[in-house]
Amino acid sequence: MEERVRARVVVSGRVQGVAFRLEARRAAGHIGVVGWVRNLPDGRVEAVIEGERRRVEEMIAWCRRGPALARVDALELAWEEPAGGFSDFAIVR
Repeated sequence: MEERVRARVVVSGRVQGVAFRLEARRAAGHIGVVGWVRNLPDGRVEAVIEGERRRVEEMIAWCRRGPALARVDALELAWEEPAGGFSDFAIVR
């Protein structure tokens, strides 16, 4: 079994109003990671991603691109201790 990891990403650019959260949830389901994604008041998007290292890294790579209508200018990444407690990848407020 692969190492379980957790990453927190904050994505800047044109990332709100372009279905970023919805497409992130779809991508997470396809990739096989759990966690959540939300809009921040300052126009950025934040996500917590947990799962096997290679899958989390694949989801981070997706966040660097975003959906078709997005423009990702920057991605802040912080590795955290996995906490568990997630059953899926949710859109939160």
